[in-house]
Amino acid sequence: MDYYVENTIALAFVGDAVWELYIRDKIFDKISKQRPDQMHKSAVKYVKAVAQCETIKALIKQEFLSEEELALVKRARNHKVATKAKNASMTEYKWATAFEALLGYLYLSNKKERLEEIMEASYHE
Repeated sequence: MDYYVENTIALAFVGDAVWELYIRDKIFDKISKQRPDQMHKSAVKYVKAVAQCETIKALIKQEFLSEEELALVKRARNHKVATKAKNASMTEYKWATAFEALLGYLYLSNKKERLEEIMEASYHE
């Protein structure tokens, strides 16, 4: 197994950027005539830790994830974190990190079709 797959924090680092860009793209397509601060407020609803926590829990509840994906999510969620969440509980922050790690893993593993499926299932207007 590659190092980046083992390092769930590195996966979350990439996954955070992947999710942010996906959300910004969706919002830009929908409301590009709005001011940047309004677009930012719309994006925050999706990229904040609490929303990501709810998203990954919903995917698990719907049994949307494969066994491999679920194992990665659990490993990432249980990873000891050195940072403190600003606007979320530590539990919410860990779940959000797990969601980001999953996206990072799919992106770096070049599983773009599955990545798109998960992001589409995670985006609700």
